[in-house]
Parts: sequence; structure tokens; C-alpha cells
Amino acid sequence: MASTELHHTADRPSFEKPVSLLVVVAPYYKDIAEQMISGATAEIEAAGASWELVEVPGALEVPTAIAIAQRLSQFDGYVALGCVIRGETTHYETVCNDSSRALQLLGLEGACIGNGILTVENHTQAKVRAQADGQNKGGAAAAAALHLIALTRKWGKPTGKLGFLRTEEIKTV
Repeated sequence: MASTELHHTADRPSFEKPVSLLVVVAPYYKDIAEQMISGATAEIEAAGASWELVEVPGALEVPTAIAIAQRLSQFDGYVALGCVIRGETTHYETVCNDSSRALQLLGLEGACIGNGILTVENHTQAKVRAQADGQNKGGAAAAAALHLIALTRKWGKPTGKLGFLRTEEIKTV
């Protein structure tokens, strides 16, 4: 059974400069969402980072909200939270696959995202995975985002005027 297996947990990264995360949650199953948020925000605060929370209608909207924030805000990373429980139709596969794929594509474009969207067979499985004092998948998603931020900062290149400049830019350099 997965709940009795031991898993390695990487040490929490530390940061010299402030870190800010956006937690995007689809609270369709409110009790699950609350546990996920609790675990995620506790992990973020334990790392000395700050966070902001935004709710969206469902798991399919989570990647879109993150894409908007990535384009228009100054967050260092994102925590995607939600829960998709299998139903009687193929909608489950669509929501699971499309939300996961969209988050992965955003990550490959450089967004530091911890994916905490649970995909489970039933509400009992979701509760076990969501519990902040249990499997704490919300905390694990926040930890993943923090680790990606740390890597980005470690390997980041200086930003500024590199390469060729347009004529109008030469006057301001």
C-alpha cells in the first residue's frame, strides 16, 4: 500500500532573496482543497517565502490562471492545487490529461510549477493524499515549486542588455 512506503524527501531549499509564490486552487471538493492549501502554505512559509492564493472554477482553469500570472505578474513560482475524482464518463481522462499536459508545457517554458492536482478514483483516496498531517500532497507540490525556483536562481543568467541593440536603445545605454 502506498501510504506505508517510505519516500525520499529532498532538503528544503534556502534563499538569499525573497521568494513569492502564487497558489492556484480549484476548490471543487472544498474539504480536499482546504487540506491541500494548508499543506502548501505551511511549506511555503517554512521556506521563508510569501504567497498569494487565487481560486479558479476547476482543474482545467488552473494552468490558464498560471499562464496569465506568468505573463502579467512577478511571482517566482506557482503551486497548482485541485482534485479530479473519476466519474462515469471519459471527462475524467480529459481533465486529468489536459491539466497535467498544460502545466508541463508551462514548466518547459520556464515557469516553476509544483503540480498538486490529485487524480484519484474516489473521495477517500483524495482525503488520504490531501491531509496536511498525512501524505500532504499540497506541501509536496509547494516543495517542488520551491526546488525549481532554487534551480532557476542557481542556473539563471543575468538579465539586461545583451547582444545586439536597436539604434534607439543605444542612446539609453
